[in-house]
Amino acid sequence: MSLPRAPYQNVAPDYFARRGLRRYAGVFSLWALGVGAVISGHYSGWNLGLLAGGWGGYALAACLIAVMYLGLVFCIAEMASALPHTGGAYSFARASMGPWGGFVTGLCENVEYVLTPAVIVSFLATYLAAVFGTPTGWLPAYWVAGYAVFVALNVRGVELSFRVTVVVTLASLACLAVFWASALPVAEFGRYALNIGAGPDGKPVELAQGGGPLLPFGLHGALAALPFAVWLFLAIEQLPLAAEESMEPSRDIPRGIVAGFLTLFVSAGLIVWLNPSVAPGSFQLGSSGEPLLDGFRATFGGGLAKVLALVACIGLVASFHTILFAKGRQIYSLSRAGYFPRFLSVTHPRHKTPHVALLAGSAVALAIMFALWFGMGAERGAAVIQGMLLNMAVAGAMLSYLLQAVSFLVLRARMPALARPYRSPLGMAGAAVTIVIAAVTLVYQLLDPVFVSGVLGVGAWFAMGIAWFALVGRHRLVLSPEEAFALKAREAAGGSVAD
Repeated sequence: MSLPRAPYQNVAPDYFARRGLRRYAGVFSLWALGVGAVISGHYSGWNLGLLAGGWGGYALAACLIAVMYLGLVFCIAEMASALPHTGGAYSFARASMGPWGGFVTGLCENVEYVLTPAVIVSFLATYLAAVFGTPTGWLPAYWVAGYAVFVALNVRGVELSFRVTVVVTLASLACLAVFWASALPVAEFGRYALNIGAGPDGKPVELAQGGGPLLPFGLHGALAALPFAVWLFLAIEQLPLAAEESMEPSRDIPRGIVAGFLTLFVSAGLIVWLNPSVAPGSFQLGSSGEPLLDGFRATFGGGLAKVLALVACIGLVASFHTILFAKGRQIYSLSRAGYFPRFLSVTHPRHKTPHVALLAGSAVALAIMFALWFGMGAERGAAVIQGMLLNMAVAGAMLSYLLQAVSFLVLRARMPALARPYRSPLGMAGAAVTIVIAAVTLVYQLLDPVFVSGVLGVGAWFAMGIAWFALVGRHRLVLSPEEAFALKAREAAGGSVAD
């Protein structure tokens, strides 16, 4: 039976030639890409959940989130080995659930990858302003400069992008290792990590001498901390977006993503244990915008504060650079297949990088940041950017994890004969656990009045995206590698290929 071409439009002969990528990455480069994307979450952002659950509640939440990511990583490793395309989550869902499933899953990731760099560059601007004594009103200048420099690096070529990724990832891990080594001799877990108690009104209070309970707010507090613990692993799932720039994607991506997760698991455990175990302790760390710098001050003294702040920027730079890489490939893949406007997938004629997607995604992020900045005033705008946009990124991620786990289950059930060079050792049980924990995390976002505004923002993003696809996008699809693979796989499985 021949494949139906009705849903797809004919394109110019040079369509794919103008959208070519260059292969370069091996296992080590992919490991660095995954670790680098996440590592800023070990520098700042992770700690905001300490006040929600206390140290013990947050640690329990972090363990649950680690289990969720373990299941997700194995699911992605299997699907990426079977479907080695730049589309990543979109291509997995497209093969299992058709064009609508592919688009909605891609839209979820789009929220995450457009907004997460915006959150990271806002943290980076805060650190740099502290170093150079810059007035708050000039923070947007750091945003623009950050995007300009690292978009340019990503456009310059995949080789340079991965070299920079390897360097900044290794440097950021070295910085964390210095902190762990310096904190071990002076750590006082009982006094500092357990210095949060529940007041008469149920709100957190600081215990001057520590010795508080592990779970001051019970199991509810641990579950309320789930959305914050996501920051310890958020974006490890981006590796499949580099599939068409990998030398042997079916082999290298599973190895790179599993190795990256194991590295992050060790780092997350050490930072959650040691950072709250030194002054100023969990209570003050729970509202800090620079927890690692606070830890360095406790171990090295305040005289090195500015130098240490510059060092702490390394992790933020690593994640900013690598998630910009992912954003460009994610927009590129959806555009190449016609789900997004096609001009977004044109690649640089010399460097073969998705420069239009990088520029467009960065322009959208900066526009949102400036709208919040001027709409709410400088002081409040900065806080909202670091809060609401972080919440929106986490909500988009949870929805994409749900859909990717569902894609895994559907592919296992409907396409058992699909060639899978790598198979998840957790199988369908790992996907089911991922779905449950991601769903609970999303529910607790909706229960938190701070988080709910971010979730509603994601809803508005979805409404605009779905309207575009319903009215325009689904009528302009192109038979890209992801689309052709999905049609052939469904035909071989005996399913409908009309979609």
